Amino acid sequence: MTEHILVILAFVLSAVLGFIFIPIILNFCKEKKLYDIPDSRKVHSKAIPRLGGLCFLPSMFFAFVATMLTFNNFSGETELSLNLWSVYFFVSLLLVYSIGFIDDLIGLGAKTKFTVQIIAASLMPLAYLYINNLYGFLGIYEVNYFVGAALTVLVIVFITNAINLIDGIDGLSASISFIALTGFMLLFLNEDVWRYSALIASLMGVLVAFLYFNLFGKVEDNRKIFMGDSGSLTLGFILGFLAVKYSMNDTKLMAVRPDALLASFTLLVVPVFDVFRVSLNRMIHRKPIFSADKNHIHHKLMRTGLNQHQTLMAIIALSLFYVSVNSILVNVMSSTIVVVIDIVIWLVFNMVVNMAIRRNGQPVFLVRKDNE
Repeated sequence: MTEHILVILAFVLSAVLGFIFIPIILNFCKEKKLYDIPDSRKVHSKAIPRLGGLCFLPSMFFAFVATMLTFNNFSGETELSLNLWSVYFFVSLLLVYSIGFIDDLIGLGAKTKFTVQIIAASLMPLAYLYINNLYGFLGIYEVNYFVGAALTVLVIVFITNAINLIDGIDGLSASISFIALTGFMLLFLNEDVWRYSALIASLMGVLVAFLYFNLFGKVEDNRKIFMGDSGSLTLGFILGFLAVKYSMNDTKLMAVRPDALLASFTLLVVPVFDVFRVSLNRMIHRKPIFSADKNHIHHKLMRTGLNQHQTLMAIIALSLFYVSVNSILVNVMSSTIVVVIDIVIWLVFNMVVNMAIRRNGQPVFLVRKDNE
């Protein structure tokens, strides 16, 4: 019970810090004229501050440390301990957070950000944090270090970009991340690894504060803000790390969990499927893989006639639907078959959306011109 209270404390502290930091950031953006300027690719029509994600890492860090110190005070421990992967994780996270912040300030090329993400993700296997078991997916169980290390880097970078690229309308990236973080928090709590849950709760709290300003803040009152790459890349990297950490078969930390890989995938299925589909479409149309366009799932839903909030609710509902379905299917069939069913659901959903887009007189796929 004490651990659950500490997790709640981490959440509350982070939320309070978020409500303190975000207005300060808003005033700073106004003073320095740091705005996200609308263009043909974006859905907003007014200049809006873009540094909301700047408060994610400090709020998470301070709330988590305060929670650990509170625990130490009651348990009689006198110091906080750090192991190798913890140090590597925070160094990697700081790299990703910093490159996102720099991009928000002056703009960086996609390849530069991608390179830094690979470097940051590569530190995880060096600390022996890597995917070492696929639990029967595609008939594969144990994975050797070198294959697992490469797979870990791929997964973390892919998820980082998936969360970044789905950040196209108000509340979407934060809401998708909040759902996934809630799932991971409960999974780690179920395994009695409450410190991870406290860390996750420390990020969830500031997301609540951000969502308040992002969804309900008014531009004319200087109370609306975007998270920017400092936020979306931070969220994506943390979610990628959590997916690997929970999927790793580490009996010193948690008992063997045959559904570990599928559970991690389920919590991130919508952004993962979306970025895979968009990347495939770009390759088919011979467009650069890093090029920006308006073909993500939120763009497509808006071409059916839905507004931003309706689109947000539709994608949230789809994410929760996947969680519900996979939670049932995992008990009666293999993870491989469950993933195949997930793919079929995704294909059917996109077919229905495409039909609605055509009925609305809109193009299903928008090919961006080179001069745009």
